[in-house]
Amino acid sequence: MGLLERILAIFAKKDITVETGGAMAPIPDVPAEPAPPEEPAAPRPAAVPVERAPVAEEQKSAVPTDIKETNTAQHELKEAKPVSDKITAGHVHMSGCTGCEVAIADNYAGLLTLLDKYVDWVYDLTLADVRHIPEMDVALVEGSVCINDKISVEEIRQTREKSKIVVALGSCACYGNITRFCRGGQQNQPQHEAFLPIGDIIDVDVYLPGCGPSPQLIKNVCVAAYLLLKGSDDQKALAEAYLKPLMMLSKRGTEACFCDLMYDVIDQGLCIGCGACAAACPVRAITHEYGKPQGQRDLCIKCGACYNQCPRSWFSFDVVNQYESIMETIDAAMAP
Repeated sequence: MGLLERILAIFAKKDITVETGGAMAPIPDVPAEPAPPEEPAAPRPAAVPVERAPVAEEQKSAVPTDIKETNTAQHELKEAKPVSDKITAGHVHMSGCTGCEVAIADNYAGLLTLLDKYVDWVYDLTLADVRHIPEMDVALVEGSVCINDKISVEEIRQTREKSKIVVALGSCACYGNITRFCRGGQQNQPQHEAFLPIGDIIDVDVYLPGCGPSPQLIKNVCVAAYLLLKGSDDQKALAEAYLKPLMMLSKRGTEACFCDLMYDVIDQGLCIGCGACAAACPVRAITHEYGKPQGQRDLCIKCGACYNQCPRSWFSFDVVNQYESIMETIDAAMAP
């Protein structure tokens, strides 16, 4: 059998006509197998109406009782410290290096405890997606105010209007710090040449001096502020005792440096040579000679850390006599 015959035989089995040499060769039909006879369909049974049993009241819910109780218990556990019971706080950034906000973050797990239990963080250029300053209980203001910038002046005034407690966070906000020496001409904003502490523009309730302030001090003040606003009468009394010296600092004024320490302590014969001022100076502008501190004015940045660290510059019996009770209360509040 040749190739052509083989091809014709293949197509013959498929019942297809094949064109061969211009003529159509008919392909014999293959008889199809007869289809099997259809069986008659079985009659469908008539629908029988079913009477539904009455549902008890406790069975009407689609959620089983044990699951409902579990969900309720979990909900109550989550709401053990509702958000409505927190105080609202925020960080307002003026003209500063952001080192004070780094000090806030340096509380690490303590910061998470604060945010989880006591503080609803409502404003922060870095941590909160809020454009305008909202109303809040405590405003932590970092940096001095550039009086050449209209927006900065408006923002610090809005902060005072919308906050119950304004805290000057760090030496720039308290005393001007290194921004006191600015004369303009810097690359990013050459027209900004005059900076003032926030206390020269608005009333400030609490000072947290330092370049930057210690994370422990920030944590303690936040807890004390919560106890002052939301605590019991005993807790409010301890919180007020702890915050009182820091409130007194805000009423003292917006200037503090080694010169003030010299006038108020050293020249008055009150210095005990403890070295706290030298240890607190961030630029090492204070040395000790004959057991007494000596400041180098060319290095002083007007941060006020030395003055506020000196135990003879101010002394509060409110804190000293109740120090253990105050710290025990704060530690208990920060316990996980």
